Amino acid sequence: MTTTTLAVLVPLLPFLGAAAGLLLGRSAPGFVRPLAVLPTLASLVLAVLVAARQGGGRAVDAVTELTPTGSVPVELALHIDGFAALVAILVGTVATCVQIYSTGYLRDDPRYASYAALVSLFTSAMFLVVYSGDLMVLLVGWEIMGICSYFLVGHYWETPEARAASLKAFLVTKLGDVPFLIGLLALATEAGSFRITRILGAVADGSLDHPTLIALLLLAGVAGKSAQFPLHTWLPDAMAGPTPVSALIHAATMVAAGVYFVARLLPLFEASQAAMVVLAVMAAVTMVGSALAALAQDDIKRVLAYSTIGQLGYLTGALATGDRGAAVFHLLSHGAFKALLFLAGGVVIHAAGTNSLAAMSRMRGLRERVPDAYWTMTVALLALAAIPPFSGFFSKESVLGAAEHVATGHTEHAPGAAGWTVLVAALITALLTAAYATRLWLLAFRGRGAEAPDHGRQPVVMNAVLWVLALPSLALGGLAFRLLPDWFDGHDLTPTLTTSVLGTGVALVGGIVTYAAWRHTSALADRTPLGAVAAHPEGDAAQVEAEAIAAHRPAYGDLASAPDPSDPGRLLLGPLHRHAAVGFHLDAVYTTLFVRPVRAGASLVRFLDREVVDTYVRAAGALPRLLGAAARRAQTGNVQTYVSALLAGTVVLAVAAVLVATGA
Repeated sequence: MTTTTLAVLVPLLPFLGAAAGLLLGRSAPGFVRPLAVLPTLASLVLAVLVAARQGGGRAVDAVTELTPTGSVPVELALHIDGFAALVAILVGTVATCVQIYSTGYLRDDPRYASYAALVSLFTSAMFLVVYSGDLMVLLVGWEIMGICSYFLVGHYWETPEARAASLKAFLVTKLGDVPFLIGLLALATEAGSFRITRILGAVADGSLDHPTLIALLLLAGVAGKSAQFPLHTWLPDAMAGPTPVSALIHAATMVAAGVYFVARLLPLFEASQAAMVVLAVMAAVTMVGSALAALAQDDIKRVLAYSTIGQLGYLTGALATGDRGAAVFHLLSHGAFKALLFLAGGVVIHAAGTNSLAAMSRMRGLRERVPDAYWTMTVALLALAAIPPFSGFFSKESVLGAAEHVATGHTEHAPGAAGWTVLVAALITALLTAAYATRLWLLAFRGRGAEAPDHGRQPVVMNAVLWVLALPSLALGGLAFRLLPDWFDGHDLTPTLTTSVLGTGVALVGGIVTYAAWRHTSALADRTPLGAVAAHPEGDAAQVEAEAIAAHRPAYGDLASAPDPSDPGRLLLGPLHRHAAVGFHLDAVYTTLFVRPVRAGASLVRFLDREVVDTYVRAAGALPRLLGAAARRAQTGNVQTYVSALLAGTVVLAVAAVLVATGA
């Protein structure tokens, strides 16, 4: 079987599994789980075979015309280079782990069949984005992921939070997709093709007339899909969906698509220094702002959501320095440990018996109750904090090294201002990342909340998946920089001394300061009555996830939701904590600038429609009705009335005639 055939089967198998799952979900429920797991697992195996045959060498290209258009052709094309081959393995690994994990996590969910089918469709769409060599076909996968996220985030549609979150995710990403589509059409018009290879050839030849405008339009879609400032606000709210969905979206699919797209077309963005500076500023603001917000969150999933936004900022920062090797390296590393963090978080949610957002202020004594989640989450948090020798250290150091390389003027791929912007923001974010990772670990496993009821051990498949993902979180970085440089355009991924010392140093400072703050607040809490809170509701994983909770509730209405008095985040952030906890009021700003004016305009239109337009319509119907009523009164059917009217008319005419004659 040829490499092209194998590559075509990679996105096709999950698609067929999704279709079969939807068709057989009700009539043959026993086939739902095999149809969820086996096609995705088979795609992973095929993706590994494709990568082995591609070998990090020359890209695999295949093309056939999809449909004649009369102008710019739309072609079903494959373009599989080393980046695509590795990202496809990441997608297949995480998607398979999510499907296996979900068989235990949602085992009693009545809508599991549709859920599993949508996850398979989601996976198929991301495979299509990764392997596609034609931007219009890539757009198909891009948009399928958007609609899948809408349905999956809103899986618990009974809760108002899930309904609002799914709608917000759809609308915010679509807000970015509109200029993205315009940018794609403009790019294809100037390059004469949607083919990625031809577009890159046109960029190399200098054939594009408006590279800056096109790049900025495309960045709007990237900001929406990859949750970058200012279109990142949908991602924290998307935590209202099932935890395995969060793992899939954050680690391997939707949010990775935007970054991967920029990596695919990086020469286009490098053709415009303005676009590279905008990308760098966007990355810097995203990194620092999301890290501060993560340090103030009380819910594990929201901490991890803001963490994803910040880590994606590292990826866009690496791309702003012109180093897509560093970006894709951190994409792979982040995909492994972030999937592990979310899936381990799902175990913690169940064990804590809290709610879909797992308030850390309610947790206590979980270390002994969920040892698998404890140890694997510890590994993932160390990787997130970039502590050597965990994978996050090597991949994050490659980003810092790329920024330092540009800042010191050793490359012309990006302006020096972009390098300094990314480098400074990345170091600040490394400090804050270690701080919120340490805080999460302390509050989740050594917290002082109320003792939650014991729900027993998790299904074996859930714990097994955690250990599978722990392996790349621990070892991927060390293996990748030694074994995979050829897959990253020959880029040397070996850590450099300066950035390694700086990155590790600030991370250690962040962790130590947070631990010291926790010890201080714990000592104070021992002398206050806030150390104990009420018990929490029981329920299995799916039921616990389905409980509604207001994600931005500003006050705590009872002791059961009172904050953990030993929370170091409040001490570290001080007066900034209140603002960081609600994402620096960006949603409120958008509400003031956009939502309220749109609603006011809609109210005005409704008033004009009801009170003005409908008035004319009602009048147009009322006048004939009145005339008809008058005519109906004259038609009585009484002969005497008709004769009387005739005589009266005759008399009137006679009198009129006499008056006229007299006047004459």
